[in-house]
Amino acid sequence: MAAPGEPCTGPGVWNQTEPEPAASHLLSLCFLKAAGVWVPPLYLWVLGPFYLLYIHRHGRGYLRMSPLFKAKMVLGFALILLCTFNVAVPLWRIQQGKPQAPEVLIRPAVWLTTMTFAMFLVHVERKKGVQASGVQFGYWLLCCLLPATSTAQQASSGDFLSDPLRHLSTYLCLSLVMAEFVLSCLVDQPPFFQKDSQQANPCPEAGVSFPSRAAFWWASGLLWRGYRKPLRPKDLWSLEPENSTEELVSQLEREWMRNRGVAQGCATAELKGPNRGSGSRAAPELQALVPRGGRPRGPLLRALWSVFCGSFLLGTLSLLVADAFRFAVPKLLSLFLEFMGTPQSPAWQGSLLAVLMLLSAGLQTLFEQQHMYRLKALQMRLRTALAGLVCRKVLVLSRGAKKAGAVGDVVNLLSVDVQRLSESVLYLNGLWLPLLWITVCFVYLWQLLGPSALTAVAVFLGLLPLNFFISKKRSHHQEGQMRRKDSRARLTSAVLRAMRTVKSQGWEAAFLDRVLRIRGRELGALRTSSLLFSVSLVSFQVSTSLAALVVFAVHTLVAEENAMDAEKAFVTLAVLGILNKAQAFLPFCAHCLVQARVSFDRLAAFLYLEEVDPGAVDSSPSRGSPGKDCIAIRDGTFAWSQESPPCLHRINLTVPQGCLLAIVGPVGTGKSSLLSALLGELSKLEGSVSIQGPVAYVPQEAWVQNTSVVENVCFRQELDLSWLERVLEACALGPDVDSFPAGIHTLIGEQGMSLSGGQKQRLSLARAVYRKAAVYLLDDPLAALDAHVGQHVFNQVIGPSGLLQGTTRILVTHALHVLPQADRIAVLADGCITEVGSYQELLRRKGALVALLEGARQSGGGGDREAQPAASTSDPGGRRPDHRSERSIKPTPTRGGGISEAQAAAALDGPRGTGQPGGEGSVQYGRVKAAMYLSYLQAVGIPLCTYTLFLFLCQQVASFCRGYWLSLWADDPVVDGQQMQTALRGWVFGLLGCLQAIGLFASMAAVFLGGVQASSLLFQRLLRDVARSPIGFFERTPVGNLLNHFSKEMDTVDVEIPDKLQALLTYTFGLLEVCLAVMTATPLAIVAILPLMLLYAGFQSLYVATLCQLRRIESASYSSVCSHVAEMFQGSAVVRAFQAQDHFVAQSDALMDMNQRVSFPRLVADRWLAVNLELLGNGLVFVAAMCAVLSKAHLSAGLVGFSVSAALQVTQTLQWVVRSWTDLENSMLSVERVQDYAHTPKEAPWTLPACAARPPWPRGGQIEFRDFGLRHWPELPLAVRGVSFQVHAGEKVGIVGRTGAGKSSLAGGLLRLQEAAEGGVWIDGVPITQVGLHMLRSRITIIPQDPVLIPGSLRMNLDLLQEHSDDAIWAALETVQLKAFVASLPGQLQHECAEHGENLSVGQKQLLCLARALLRNTQILILDEAMAAVDPGTELQMQAALGHWFARCTVLLIAHRLRSVMGCGRVLVMDNGQVVESGSPAQLLGQQGLFYRLAQESGLV
Repeated sequence: MAAPGEPCTGPGVWNQTEPEPAASHLLSLCFLKAAGVWVPPLYLWVLGPFYLLYIHRHGRGYLRMSPLFKAKMVLGFALILLCTFNVAVPLWRIQQGKPQAPEVLIRPAVWLTTMTFAMFLVHVERKKGVQASGVQFGYWLLCCLLPATSTAQQASSGDFLSDPLRHLSTYLCLSLVMAEFVLSCLVDQPPFFQKDSQQANPCPEAGVSFPSRAAFWWASGLLWRGYRKPLRPKDLWSLEPENSTEELVSQLEREWMRNRGVAQGCATAELKGPNRGSGSRAAPELQALVPRGGRPRGPLLRALWSVFCGSFLLGTLSLLVADAFRFAVPKLLSLFLEFMGTPQSPAWQGSLLAVLMLLSAGLQTLFEQQHMYRLKALQMRLRTALAGLVCRKVLVLSRGAKKAGAVGDVVNLLSVDVQRLSESVLYLNGLWLPLLWITVCFVYLWQLLGPSALTAVAVFLGLLPLNFFISKKRSHHQEGQMRRKDSRARLTSAVLRAMRTVKSQGWEAAFLDRVLRIRGRELGALRTSSLLFSVSLVSFQVSTSLAALVVFAVHTLVAEENAMDAEKAFVTLAVLGILNKAQAFLPFCAHCLVQARVSFDRLAAFLYLEEVDPGAVDSSPSRGSPGKDCIAIRDGTFAWSQESPPCLHRINLTVPQGCLLAIVGPVGTGKSSLLSALLGELSKLEGSVSIQGPVAYVPQEAWVQNTSVVENVCFRQELDLSWLERVLEACALGPDVDSFPAGIHTLIGEQGMSLSGGQKQRLSLARAVYRKAAVYLLDDPLAALDAHVGQHVFNQVIGPSGLLQGTTRILVTHALHVLPQADRIAVLADGCITEVGSYQELLRRKGALVALLEGARQSGGGGDREAQPAASTSDPGGRRPDHRSERSIKPTPTRGGGISEAQAAAALDGPRGTGQPGGEGSVQYGRVKAAMYLSYLQAVGIPLCTYTLFLFLCQQVASFCRGYWLSLWADDPVVDGQQMQTALRGWVFGLLGCLQAIGLFASMAAVFLGGVQASSLLFQRLLRDVARSPIGFFERTPVGNLLNHFSKEMDTVDVEIPDKLQALLTYTFGLLEVCLAVMTATPLAIVAILPLMLLYAGFQSLYVATLCQLRRIESASYSSVCSHVAEMFQGSAVVRAFQAQDHFVAQSDALMDMNQRVSFPRLVADRWLAVNLELLGNGLVFVAAMCAVLSKAHLSAGLVGFSVSAALQVTQTLQWVVRSWTDLENSMLSVERVQDYAHTPKEAPWTLPACAARPPWPRGGQIEFRDFGLRHWPELPLAVRGVSFQVHAGEKVGIVGRTGAGKSSLAGGLLRLQEAAEGGVWIDGVPITQVGLHMLRSRITIIPQDPVLIPGSLRMNLDLLQEHSDDAIWAALETVQLKAFVASLPGQLQHECAEHGENLSVGQKQLLCLARALLRNTQILILDEAMAAVDPGTELQMQAALGHWFARCTVLLIAHRLRSVMGCGRVLVMDNGQVVESGSPAQLLGQQGLFYRLAQESGLV
């Protein structure tokens, strides 16, 4: 073998007759020179063509000839000239007859061609706008190896004078190559003409040097900014065009539709029979069939692979390169221990090995983090694409599909399933990569131990079935947990949206019990799953220890000549450490992929749900000609879904242009279904539907957006201030807008919770009127309005002289008095049109319409006049004044799709301003407070926390003792080829491994069980905090935010916090063990450990301060996405009717883009931390190895192996301590958010220990208001003031007044939904403030204006507390005339109600609410416009039934229609929050005051 300073020639180089250490072969200068000659050209010629192709396809303009480019070219040409000279000199010498070695000619020739190619690449990079090249950086770095080796050899030989040209050439080559390497570390100027548009705050990644890009130093500016001050939206980088939601979703949607079409085509070919055509019904049938076929995931999986496979494969390639360096470390450790065990080895070999270990670990870090960066970016893009796909699907779901999936399910899809599915890309390689690791590890073990390595494989294979069995069981429990999570989310969503009804009835405790029961079963499945996960991880840990024990025992005991030494012991442990990671990674990946598969199936099933048929209605954008039919239905038969029975039969209807068609009929006859059929919302089984011109739709249950009044009305139309003012006045919204805090710019709470029912309905009508459509479909918009306002709206908007005159209007109504003004009337019964004609024609026929009118006359008692044409005056008496507040109407910048900058800042910053309901959950800044950790630990339990720490300490002590015992075993002297204490060493080593495994399982199980206990307690607190909040809290807080707390945040508390906590404890105690091991062997290493710990602390502080803010902002922005999708889900029919899908898609895309702007800096910050911490940890490896080299004479090989192997672990251990701590702190934000509502104002206690009322209370039902006043919000004026009156026991009192007079507020004050601001209320002489809320509300029955049903059985909705028998329930249903209907339903009383009761009409829901009131049978009854949605005949029968059931009860009847209160003994007339008149109806009519004017407007006098 050649000496370090000798040339690589001569017979000694190839003489292999004498065995030499491996280090002598691999560390010789001959080997290094050969590598230096061939590796750089091979590198460039392999990667160069691919690199040229890449930059050709991804050009960014071109670069000017900057000084940097000129310097590169000058140095490059100098190197080309030098290589040419090095080729010419040997040729000249050969010509002179001097023989030259082939390598002397070949090496410069290869370098000459490669240098020329490198300069060509530099030129192409300038043309394509590449500012910094990673390929060039790697090439010049490799090129430094050969000149550096040759320089070292020549400098040590001292023969400069013998060949000065060779020496000068080598020194010049080294100088030029190093100069090129330095230039490759710099970055050029930006492209002169960039293809991408300039952005406000572009991401700096594209314009930084390669070292900065590789180590993520380019993100340091944002981290430092976040450390110094709170981050704002302007501080975040703009989104690259290829990462925009619109681009990502369009790619995925295109591939999804193509693959789904292929799958459905195959299914069609298989299912096609002689009688099956390829008509319009095939697609919906197949959509319903494919999920049941068992393979719904195929098309979606292929679509995802088509779009994202490139990024995934590139990340996988980076991981493979990182793994190559990962396995180089054990080999270098083996060489290092061989060096330590060879006294005659030169010191430079040890130093070189230390440097090589540093480089290998550093390159492993860089490539591994590039892999993580690419896959994390892919995860973000995948989440965005899937969320966008869900948003688009929501807008095309059919009515039948919406019944199958509630809004809570959609929120769960976005907040949990999409998140888990996107995270699964990180673990896909975990299915095969651990097998590769195991194979390489086995090869290593075979080289070290020979056939003894087979025993390790036998141990792992023997335990493999156990782990797969555990994974299968976990899959089962995971699916059960997800089902219960869905059930809980659905119930929670329904309760939160119906909170006014729940509180009015005093049902909070009952629903809390139901939710907590479901939650208990969910946590039971989570507990079992967590324990199985612990068993899985520990079983792999046991397998590693067991494998080490068996391998060492077999190796030393079977063959007597096999003694244990340091190289075998600690290299085997290092290899088994990699095996340990593989075995731990495999179950973790399996666990995550099991969850992802469940979520993927749910997502695929959702995407396969039935969609509305875009061709169901033949619509034309052009308006119809006057006199021609604008709407036509011919032989139409419709159903809610393809599987359900028809709800409309043989419909034939034509409506001329400009006609006002009124549709009337009893409750449940299909009036609303007819409008849905015209909109294409129903499945068309037969016939045809055509509409001419744009359509506007007003649903029966008003849908309003969580945005400003003006945006609700304009609804993405251009703002026309004069037209807007006319619309608001015509819809009687002018005075309401004037009373709002910010006029038309006032933000409305989610679902319009801050508005009354009438205001929401008029706002919905104003939205339709503002559109200036040709066809208006109006589904009973007058039901929620009082007589005066309803007459005003009809005259000013709908009637012959209203704003909509000349347009085609279809009006579903129960207000029969408007029928004379209709051009045509259609009467429905049992899903069929029984008669159509003008008012006079139908009167002459004496058919169904006459029967309805007769019923109305009987119910009205002199209501003949109410059925007559209303007064022709367009301005009925008592109209609001015309003056408008100047602040109410102000122009604001309008927008088509997307969102404004203000909304962008709101979504990122949290609270939206003074007018925003829902200022809760604002974004906070800085670190998580220690109180959050303390609250979580208290929820776990202090005794359990202490016990857990003790268990972790015990298992780590066992681990340290095992390693130290192995070092003693390796240092045992060898006598006659044997070690004397082999059996003892093996038994103790095995015992310590078993103790460690037992302690690890106990400690992990304690953490997971404590996490389940904490989750249970925190969820109960969150649920009770929200349930105890007053009704104003729900008006101000978007339901989407609340649902995000109950789904995403609680999922973090359930799963992530226990996992992060056990990881932190494991790595922290492991770090203590490593530091103790290093300092035990090489005390000098403490000099490096302490400064490194300070740097680690600095990095952590810099990182955590920024990341916590990004995590908070990301959570808030994703909540906005969930709220927006939930809003779209509920209003999809309106959105489709207005053809506003594109605008809502653009808005959801903009919200997702804002979320990505936060997600991307967060993932970059994670990589920045990992790279910098691991590089610092690699420095500690170098220090430990150099300390061992310097102390070689004083250290035993076993102790050195113990020290260096521990130092190799410290890199990962230190990094993961900081990462685990940071991840835990980020997850702790969920604990902070879960406790957001702990300190919000709460309503009065539900129960009082000393209640002033003694059962049975109230006995008579006497009610007395004394100077009563209340306000809705603290900052608003009194809504009711100075109200004093008394209601005698058993008295029937009607309460009337115009909209906004305070009628419903009076009922809310009686139920203490809002507390009195002044005065008070007494019931039977007891002040209601001295009665618990539940006792008070359970003694009063209110039938609200908006009927509410909760998902569940009909019986549960009627008798939530299980207090009545089935006979009593059937009797109540018979009273409200629903017995026959319920008896016809599948399951009858056990029939499941859909969310919001969407499988029932509004009238049927109102009748069910009446039946529920009959069952409660309290002494006090409040009817808040309870009969607005029923026809007059049904209203007459309902009044008779109520008169019988509540004959002895005190009744407060709040009504808009005056005929409803004409039978009351006394009537209170309210105006502006005060009682202005009181007396019997006859007395009030005689006074000719406000009541008289209202009666005049209603046509009663």
